[in-house]
Amino acid sequence: MEQMKRFAVYYAPDPGAFADRSASWLGWDAATGMPCPQPTPPGLPRPLADLTAEPRKYGFHGTIKPPFRLAPGTSPDRLAAAVEALAARLAPVTLPGLALTRLGRFLALCPTGDTAPLEHLAAEVVRRLDTHRAALTEAEIARRRPERLTPRQRALLDSYGYPFVMEEFRFHLTLTGPLDPWEIAPTEAAIAAHFAATIPQPFQIKTLCLFGEAQDGTFHLLHRYALTG
Repeated sequence: MEQMKRFAVYYAPDPGAFADRSASWLGWDAATGMPCPQPTPPGLPRPLADLTAEPRKYGFHGTIKPPFRLAPGTSPDRLAAAVEALAARLAPVTLPGLALTRLGRFLALCPTGDTAPLEHLAAEVVRRLDTHRAALTEAEIARRRPERLTPRQRALLDSYGYPFVMEEFRFHLTLTGPLDPWEIAPTEAAIAAHFAATIPQPFQIKTLCLFGEAQDGTFHLLHRYALTG
């Protein structure tokens, strides 16, 4: 963990068919820290490697606390202990399922049903772990294009290092990079065929997953902590 340049708290699927299918789709298995062969679905507008280039390095995940550098005075071990302790106080979340969704120009799986318990979970993780986050640099702030943010989003960026937390949070599991309009329908069809019956119904978040970003920019699943509160 000492070599990681940033850390994040994500949802990642438990080992099984859904995890295998999602890693295969993106071409990167964060649990093993290894690339994996991607399928060649018929009818795609571009090679799958191109369509998934942007999300690949992150691995298949749903963001709970976005990536951050460690603050002075903390350490990877202290962060891990804090995530473990927090997971022991927070309850797992169960939602009806996941649905393939168009979010702007990209495709993702999004939870169905009442997402308030998930939003509460994410807010608690963001708030409780924020003492471990280093303040943003001017360059990091600039990369978030603050001039395009709403006043509330800018305030969240200043407070928590990311504009889309708290009431601006929307949980999603990214499956593609940005698509042109004509690419969306065939890619949706390929996703549906690839995942088939493996998308969980109901959808459960039973663990908090601590991820680290390696020096090459790829994200790795470091530890999985059960939600037992």
